[in-house]
Amino acid sequence: MSAEPLEAVRFDERGLVPCVMQNWATGEVLTLAYMNDGALRRTLETGEMHFYSRSRDELWHKGETSGNVQRVRQIRYDCDGDALIALVEPSGPACHTGQRSCFYRDLNGTADAAVDAPPADGEPALAAHEATGALERTLEDRRDGRPEGSYTVELLADPPRIGDKVREEAEEVARAAASESDERVAEEAADVLYHLQVLLLSRGVPIGDVLETLNGRRS
Repeated sequence: MSAEPLEAVRFDERGLVPCVMQNWATGEVLTLAYMNDGALRRTLETGEMHFYSRSRDELWHKGETSGNVQRVRQIRYDCDGDALIALVEPSGPACHTGQRSCFYRDLNGTADAAVDAPPADGEPALAAHEATGALERTLEDRRDGRPEGSYTVELLADPPRIGDKVREEAEEVARAAASESDERVAEEAADVLYHLQVLLLSRGVPIGDVLETLNGRRS
């Protein structure tokens, strides 16, 4: 990178550049906003996302009133420098509606198209990269809500059993890999990942920490 990071950014004729916020740990897209030179500099200086409001003609600090700040881990720019992606650690919902992401409706789905309308149940369908983050949130809900009959709750109440299940499922995926179909391998691998994430939750280890450790082993 050059000595002056902003030299890489090509602001438009209004002095703005679009910036997409993406969850550092899960890859989930959170929102899109605009930055001018001042907002980008303020973001780099503070380590928290700042934007430019086109309607109010002023800088604003994400989470200043709600507390849902977005801490910056990395900012990337595209091939021609006229768009940014900010990889962030969100401390709460990204959307002013209270939704985790502003992108909570499917264009081909059934949700009301009005501004700020609520999502439709079951929409949008999860993309593959959203699986671990969504599972972590579901497991946390089970832990906190303790619904009756929940298998996850049963496991969390018996930590040694979680380790036993991880070993059991690992053996099953190995057997499937030796003699069964690709579909069965995928099913057994999913069982391993589920039980592994329960184990991580029982220890208070976020899945993002595991993925960062994995990235750290690249050489």
